[in-house]
Amino acid sequence: MKTTRAFLAVTLLSASTIASADWSANIGWASDYYFRGILQKSSSASGGIDYTKNGFYVGTWVADVAGPFGDGLEVDGYFGYNGEIAEVTYGIGYTGYFYTGDFDDTYQEVNLSAGYGWFNFDAAIGQYENFGGATQDYQFYAATISHRGLYGKYGTFQDDFSGSYVELGYGTTVSEIDLGGYLLFTDGELTGSSDQALVFTIGKTFDF
Repeated sequence: MKTTRAFLAVTLLSASTIASADWSANIGWASDYYFRGILQKSSSASGGIDYTKNGFYVGTWVADVAGPFGDGLEVDGYFGYNGEIAEVTYGIGYTGYFYTGDFDDTYQEVNLSAGYGWFNFDAAIGQYENFGGATQDYQFYAATISHRGLYGKYGTFQDDFSGSYVELGYGTTVSEIDLGGYLLFTDGELTGSSDQALVFTIGKTFDF
């Protein structure tokens, strides 16, 4: 699954920002690719392409992954709508996570988000195909506070998935290059043992 391309999520955009059609592409690298507190691969490259128009968006994103079942690629597809009423931002969309090789099986979810000022709330309601076994249902909820590049996030799983994590980080742009870093703290329920990590990211977005 994807990380802070985030993300993920897709970043909420204001109606004024997305008033006209726009194509963009992105490339990036993470010292460790974590998604929702779970390690996908150490040293992972990624890239994607997005189209937005009047609040609607559609896109795809690909990342290098590796795990106990083998190497491969994560290929995400997503679409939805982001908007703003007064000072409240909101979003609704769909994301599918697909994999080459045997790294993982398919996840599909509905994404909901709302934000006001420094605060943002995200929810994902999904199903996991589970390699031909019984399909698993899950919900993921995250609360984020951000200001001037600094942010703190708490995320937690419910239903057939469980576990929580805390992420504290900072992101900025220097000469049109996006730079970021964060500290991650996970509980034992999420990954089988408590974990801490320091992650660095670099990326660039290209507007067409």
